[in-house]
Formats: sequence, structure tokens, C-alpha cells
Amino acid sequence: MSEIDRTEKHDEGESCDYITVTIGSQLFGLPIEGVHDVFRLTGMTPVPMSRTEIAGVLNMRGRIVTAIDMRRRLDLGEREVDESPMAVGIEHRGESYGLVIDEVGDVLRLPVANIEPNPVNLDPRWVRVSSGVQRLEGNLLVILDVARILDMEDEKVAA
Repeated sequence: MSEIDRTEKHDEGESCDYITVTIGSQLFGLPIEGVHDVFRLTGMTPVPMSRTEIAGVLNMRGRIVTAIDMRRRLDLGEREVDESPMAVGIEHRGESYGLVIDEVGDVLRLPVANIEPNPVNLDPRWVRVSSGVQRLEGNLLVILDVARILDMEDEKVAA
């Protein structure tokens, strides 16, 4: 069997687990290997003069966690005051972050072969943080790329 044949067979059966989250009314997926925990957001301290996406910082088991408000990051408007947001804990380049979301859903195992590139009609605000999409029954799962979510430097220069 040639190297190409083995690669194709491996790719066909390969799958990835995603934790699904709802932000606004849209379903998003985060690759589960990067998720450390899911928690309710409490005891957050605002950070003066920070970017609007930075909701604040909190202490979680002795570590300072920067909370990123995903509604603001995706330009989806503010959440209702009485809503109690959740956060998905991730680590990136040695720093801890909490992605503030509206709801946590299920863990889905989806075939890697079914990942499609971002469609041309996908909102440009979402394209900048997405690595692709997966069609689900009656819904579109936008796959979030953590590195792109946290890379806000290029946008600051462009603004």
C-alpha cells in the first residue's frame, strides 16, 4: 500500500470531538482537546483600559484567568443583564482564558472529512475566528479556532 493510500484511508475514518456552545443564537464548536473546564462566571474583576472583548479577570484555583466575552468578540451584541453566563476554560501559550459563552451543549464526535471551508456567505466577523464549518441536521456548526480568537493584535493595528 502506498503512502497516499494509507493517508486517504486514515483521513476517511478520522474524527474530532467538539464541545458545542451557543453564543447568541448560533451553534459553535471548540475542539475538545483544548478545553480544560466549563464553569459559571463569578467573581470577575474588570480590567480598566482593556479591549472591549476582555470581560475581566478572575482567580481560578490560584491562576489568573482572562475572560473573553465571545458575544463582543463576534459582534453579537450584549447579553441580557439577568443572564448568568458560562465560560469554557482553555489554555493558550501558557496563559489561561475563559471564553464567555451563553450555553454549553453536548460533545459531538464528527468526521474530519466532513469539515468544510468557511462558506463565502459566512459573516466576515465569524470567518476571522473560524477554521471551518460542519453541517448538522438542521444546523450549521461553526468551528472556532482558539488561536484566531485570541489573536487580536492584527485587528488592533488595522483599526
